[in-house]
Amino acid sequence: MSTYKGRCHCGQTEWTVKLNEEQQGHILCHCDTCKQLGGGAFSLNQIVNKDAVKITKGTPKTYTYYGDSGKAVNCYYCPNCTTHVYHHQTVMGDDVVARTILLEGGKNLKPAAEIFGKARLPWQREAAQTFETLPPS
Repeated sequence: MSTYKGRCHCGQTEWTVKLNEEQQGHILCHCDTCKQLGGGAFSLNQIVNKDAVKITKGTPKTYTYYGDSGKAVNCYYCPNCTTHVYHHQTVMGDDVVARTILLEGGKNLKPAAEIFGKARLPWQREAAQTFETLPPS
């Protein structure tokens, strides 16, 4: 288990995320919501238990939308620069989706899997095992 520090763009919000060895890689999400919220072709994430994420500075704001499941997705972000720290898809119980590229050392993590591959942009190459939507439970 390793603890990674994260910070938003402006430095107002900081946090830590604990990742065990098999979690030390990015899950690339190609869903249209991640593209719209992040302004990029995909987001870089890892699924962790909510207790693995600790806010150490600041208080994130929350934005809620409803995912494909029809259940709420709560996005926690810096109230100043709007960097997204993590999302909690209520359908996932106690697990949250932490943004791994924002962690110190995040640039060194390798792709571990890709989700919502059906929405990958046609010019993107596959970087890891890809699932059309989510992996089987």
